[in-house]
Amino acid sequence: MRLTRRDALAALAAGGSGALAGCSALTESDVWSEGTEDHPVGDHEMATLVAIAEVVYPSAVDGVASFVRTYTGGRVDGDGAYATGVAEAVDALDEYTATFHDERYVALSSADRRETLDYMSVDEAEADPDGAAEQRVRYYLVNELLFAFYRSPTGAGMAGLENPPGYAGGTTSYREAPDR
Repeated sequence: MRLTRRDALAALAAGGSGALAGCSALTESDVWSEGTEDHPVGDHEMATLVAIAEVVYPSAVDGVASFVRTYTGGRVDGDGAYATGVAEAVDALDEYTATFHDERYVALSSADRRETLDYMSVDEAEADPDGAAEQRVRYYLVNELLFAFYRSPTGAGMAGLENPPGYAGGTTSYREAPDR
């Protein structure tokens, strides 16, 4: 299945955080420069988010990079505190990765990326934006990416949730079984 820009916009809209404002101008070709104080999410942070998504999303999904860039661009645009949290979580993940691999997270193979998240215990950590490194990685990176995926029509469909909350389906959606 292929994730699209429409999926990313639907996930942003379903989030209800007002993150969709100004998002219609976002495209896959948007240029993310080096992070700055005003815009701490740059190319490296985006590449890290894509690398994480490639590990935590189902292998049958295509279009991950475009989806993550569009979704994250909409989320960080105008939300400085959230953007700072994402950048700090990426830094924490890179620090942890450098301890074992002497490289940043994005430079690792897919198997090493998965292993790094496992060893960091991200899957067991309680998501906390102000917590320890693994809790912040879970909150800002992993949970946010999974939220975006399962809030999108494509991701929800893969999970058997053809009409997830926030995605209109009308009265027939709960009266009739989905076509399989």
